[in-house]
Amino acid sequence: MSREDPSASVQAILLDIEGTTTPIAFVVETLFPYARHHLREYLDHHASSANDDVLFERFRAEWELDRDQGAPAWVDAPPAARLKSVAAYSDWLMDRDRKSTALKTLQGRIWEQGFARGELAGEVFADVPAALERWRARGLQIGIFSSGSVLAQKLLFRHSSAGDLSRYLDWYFDTTTGAKGDPESYRRIAAAMAIAPEAILFVSDSVAELDAARSAGMRTLLSVRPGNPPPLADRGHQAVRSFHDVFESLRGSSAAP
Repeated sequence: MSREDPSASVQAILLDIEGTTTPIAFVVETLFPYARHHLREYLDHHASSANDDVLFERFRAEWELDRDQGAPAWVDAPPAARLKSVAAYSDWLMDRDRKSTALKTLQGRIWEQGFARGELAGEVFADVPAALERWRARGLQIGIFSSGSVLAQKLLFRHSSAGDLSRYLDWYFDTTTGAKGDPESYRRIAAAMAIAPEAILFVSDSVAELDAARSAGMRTLLSVRPGNPPPLADRGHQAVRSFHDVFESLRGSSAAP
């Protein structure tokens, strides 16, 4: 590769999940319904868990911010009433597809049981396993940034339909790092990786996320996958339809710094 090749200086690839590594339909039609269906079962079996008690307090804190936005009433006592409050508020958040950190944590714990039971297997696009292996052989670090919890991310790739893909992944980031539309989140990720932002390539199906990553100095590619809604505008982010073409697309990207 020549010095002018913009892909030559890439040291890490940061990937979104939904619509990038994984079909949107799998998330919307399999994972979300599974979490909703098993929500009350999980709460009933973990009512006295100290770990979940901390999570329920996070729900309570988030609810305080939503109480004037139409969120269902919250009752703290007795414990059974608090569990009903968690369940009702979780349903309310899911109905609105809110990127709630508490909800994403709870969903991840429910999915953990589903993967352990063999009721779930993470779906990835066919080109993903070979691309991860190829990038790792190239010496690149590979990270995930998703609104789903780190636990949920690890489960999806560890129990994927293509086998355990977690061996290729170095980093996992979720909304505890920051909002995906906030440039500061990508600066924090670069700092955690100890890699300059301009040496990180972020691939996502969300133009707003790509805008934020580009504002932080990262290179970007727009993931165009089967089942993804067409973006209203690409805002200068080069499109990539397969992970096999990532570096070819990057060379033609006008978004590369």
